[in-house]
Amino acid sequence: MEKQIKKPDVLIIGAGPAGLTAGIYAARLKLDTLILEDELVGGQIRDASLIQNYPGFKSISGSELIERMREQSVVAGAKLDEFDRVLLATLTGAEKKIETEGFIYYPKTLIIAAGMKQKELPIREEKQFHGNGIHYCEICDGHLYEGKEIAVVGGGSAAVGAAISLTKYASRVTLIHRSGTLRADKKSQEELFSNPKIKVMWNTKILGAFGDKQLQTLLIQEEADQDKREMKMDGVFVYIGSLPRTEMYAQDLELDNYGNIVAGESCETNIPGVFAAGDVRTKKIRQLTTAVNDGTVAALMAERYILELRRRDVYDKGVLNF
Repeated sequence: MEKQIKKPDVLIIGAGPAGLTAGIYAARLKLDTLILEDELVGGQIRDASLIQNYPGFKSISGSELIERMREQSVVAGAKLDEFDRVLLATLTGAEKKIETEGFIYYPKTLIIAAGMKQKELPIREEKQFHGNGIHYCEICDGHLYEGKEIAVVGGGSAAVGAAISLTKYASRVTLIHRSGTLRADKKSQEELFSNPKIKVMWNTKILGAFGDKQLQTLLIQEEADQDKREMKMDGVFVYIGSLPRTEMYAQDLELDNYGNIVAGESCETNIPGVFAAGDVRTKKIRQLTTAVNDGTVAALMAERYILELRRRDVYDKGVLNF
């Protein structure tokens, strides 16, 4: 059965903060706007238990903030399609083609706001214990460890925030970090260090995991003595960084050495009519507020591109004479 063809003005890939913001602006500009998301709406920020640095909110959960953005984009007129995975992207030439599991799209403009995917724990047992002791979302799976001992791996804001959040379930949380300093903001670090249920293991690596069907112990190595030893642990939550979801576009778009799409403050890529917003764009600062900024800029630039296309079409048809 042939797939239905759709030709929106603006096709947005990704429904995180950048994509939803782009959807709000594009729809309010009266552009036919469609937002594609292959998973749950919200991206990684949906899993944040508490956000305290977004203007206008003293504190708000990631899921609540995303739900407000989603509702606002739909009220503005954007259409939202969840759980439809992109299979093929052809961006060269005047016509852009995006094929998903359900449809084929020929948008006038494309905004890629696909976000990041979390890095997996780099041990061979990861797949064996994925979901059975190794996890990547404390909100989703933290409740499974009521009264148990768990570890959090990482040293950034996500890891520190997860460790703090998980203390409401676990009897003890051990933060395992490969270096001797944390990257999280100072206020979060203060909260971490003052929590009696949290222990920090510095300069430590996880080398393996053991258990029957469920994780039971971790094989760790501390830099100080280089000795390997097993540590009893009921579960481990991993926050060791992310990778941009850009493999699908590498054949057409210019990427930097880290896989980010090369696009300046205008969010324009090397392909006219294709824009990058949020964590997929090459930039020095990645925050919720910078993602929202990118979504705004990308939508406004997309409108400019479409208006230019319309002007060219009028000229080509000879409607105007100069």
